[in-house]
Amino acid sequence: MHALVTGCSSGIGLEICRYLLEQGFEVTGLSRREPPIKSEWFHWMSVDLGALATTPLDLEASDFDAFVHAAGVMHTGDINAYEHALTEQMWRLHVDAPALLLKKLLGDDAPLKRIILIGSRTQQGALGKCAYAASKAAQQGLVRSWAMELVSQQITVNLIAPGATRTPMLEDPNRAGVAPKLPPMGRFIEPEEIAASVGFLLSDNARSITGQTLTVCAGASL
Repeated sequence: MHALVTGCSSGIGLEICRYLLEQGFEVTGLSRREPPIKSEWFHWMSVDLGALATTPLDLEASDFDAFVHAAGVMHTGDINAYEHALTEQMWRLHVDAPALLLKKLLGDDAPLKRIILIGSRTQQGALGKCAYAASKAAQQGLVRSWAMELVSQQITVNLIAPGATRTPMLEDPNRAGVAPKLPPMGRFIEPEEIAASVGFLLSDNARSITGQTLTVCAGASL
């Protein structure tokens, strides 16, 4: 199986690539920075995912069985700190990018059967993260709508919504005013847990799961 993974240079996206390679997948990664992966089964493409509407991208729909959109960026702040440019950047990356990529991956002879978006538990709303939460909530709308459109083709579309995960984004100094809260289990989620969840949703055992959100939050949503 050949998977296309965005945001492959760090955090959850990087761990997804590593996990899938260990499971025998061929992986093509999209990111601006080259990821620290050395494998003959890994191919990297330098792409500004926030500029896909104006930047040509050479992808063959016939190459990919799975699409995982893990790229993300977070800008925090309450309504008084709302900035159009930063909100637009999050929308382009979280909503526009996966939609434009999926258009390229669909076709009469395309083998695509699995689509996964990495969202966030904040899609239900979060203090001090209104613009970020809104862009992540929009992903749930994409997933549900795409699942309805593609179900007759036996293509599954699902969303994984992590809580606070131990990635570079978690330690971003720009989050000083909205520090991550430790989940009730007493630990942050590890990227490997999200990668394993992706692996399950890509497997044949998940072939009847579509249009769903899997929340991985260490009890934060209880």
